[in-house]
Amino acid sequence: MPNLAKTKGRVSPPGPRVGLALGGGAARGWAHLGVLEVLDEIGVRPDVLCGTSIGALVGGVYLAGFSSELEFWARRLTKLRMIRYMDVKLAGRGIIGGSRLFAEMERHVGDIQIEDLPTTFASVATDLNTGHEVWLRQGRLTTAIRASFAIPGFFEPIMVDGRWLIDGALVNPVPVSVCRALGAQLVIAVRLESNNPGTTVQMDAPPAPKARRRRGASPAIPAAPGVLGVMMSTVNIVQDRVTRSRLVADPPDVTITAKVGDIGLLEFNRAPELIQHGRAAVNRAKSEILDLLARHNIPAVARAHEPAAGQETAPR
Repeated sequence: MPNLAKTKGRVSPPGPRVGLALGGGAARGWAHLGVLEVLDEIGVRPDVLCGTSIGALVGGVYLAGFSSELEFWARRLTKLRMIRYMDVKLAGRGIIGGSRLFAEMERHVGDIQIEDLPTTFASVATDLNTGHEVWLRQGRLTTAIRASFAIPGFFEPIMVDGRWLIDGALVNPVPVSVCRALGAQLVIAVRLESNNPGTTVQMDAPPAPKARRRRGASPAIPAAPGVLGVMMSTVNIVQDRVTRSRLVADPPDVTITAKVGDIGLLEFNRAPELIQHGRAAVNRAKSEILDLLARHNIPAVARAHEPAAGQETAPR
């Protein structure tokens, strides 16, 4: 993983800059940990890294040098532990305050500033009042991550520079365009596949068993979803539709697709298998990635990085 102390201030080698876009997908984003592990193993390091929602969390923590700690914590999560982290609020701007969860993140990451990261980094969020896409490129890393991961109705919006910010997946779920705008000529995108955009699983109960029905009988009526299920499924449907249109308009050079659609958006306790899905996704795309780098004379070795700077709002 990158070492902040050793890589700060180094300059990227000549040639096309490589960007990595990590997409949103709530719990499914643990797959990004496996993706980054294999990319490191094959010697692929981005010059630009942009993340949305859980992609911003994993990507930012990775660049800060704490991905091993994050993976250790994620692998130990159970449903009960996750519920304990979610400080439910009966009043406020979100059902989940998130203070316990993000206090755990801050305990490891501390007060690291985005400008001090060894690689150009942007966290994508959404302005709650205008709907504009916001790129967070300076200031406290944990604040930028928390804003990008503020799932509407679930976590509270985050105030940054006078704007209430929420989950960036509403406007740019897989930030390929941000990577290009920040100077990446080649972009590798990581998409968290959603087989069924309405699929979500409650944290406090196992999935309902499939009802048996007699031949010729009417299909069984599915159980009514809970409040969290409705909110997460709504976000998932919107994200899926926006992802499709944005990737058609600005396709990446390589897409790594993690096949995680059968895992619910709230199943944070399934990190071990999600990480394996991420590793498998890179292995499937490995030859395509290495061919892309070879065509542009980019060696597949540990690459140098540039520090990030500035905060921008995406151009309209």
